[in-house]
Amino acid sequence: MVTDNRPLSPHLQVYRPQLTSVLSISHRITGIILSLGSVVIVAWLLALASGPEAFEAVTSVLSSPIALAAVAVWTLALMYHLLNGIRHLFWDAGWLLDLRGAYASGWAVVVLAVALTGLIWGAAL
Repeated sequence: MVTDNRPLSPHLQVYRPQLTSVLSISHRITGIILSLGSVVIVAWLLALASGPEAFEAVTSVLSSPIALAAVAVWTLALMYHLLNGIRHLFWDAGWLLDLRGAYASGWAVVVLAVALTGLIWGAAL
């Protein structure tokens, strides 16, 4: 039997990522970010329940510029994950399943997530 040394599927270098695949991967990544952020929220709540000294210590760490940037990224992840989840509910109902609808709703999720994050942080600052 003659066998070729050719791969069975295209190599990753010839694969061009589609918007839908990038958004799917992003949804999973934002879920991980939200899980990590939840640990920080629990630590903050534990410090709040532990007394003023513990709360002050955690608050001072969370007010650093790096922590504020991390919270901003967490906020963006929350908005994206929420909106993309709503988009999936539309798909579950049988809406926006065609290619045009999938791309339009995908771009809407990205734009709205950035806009809502900007509004939240604009109001907070």
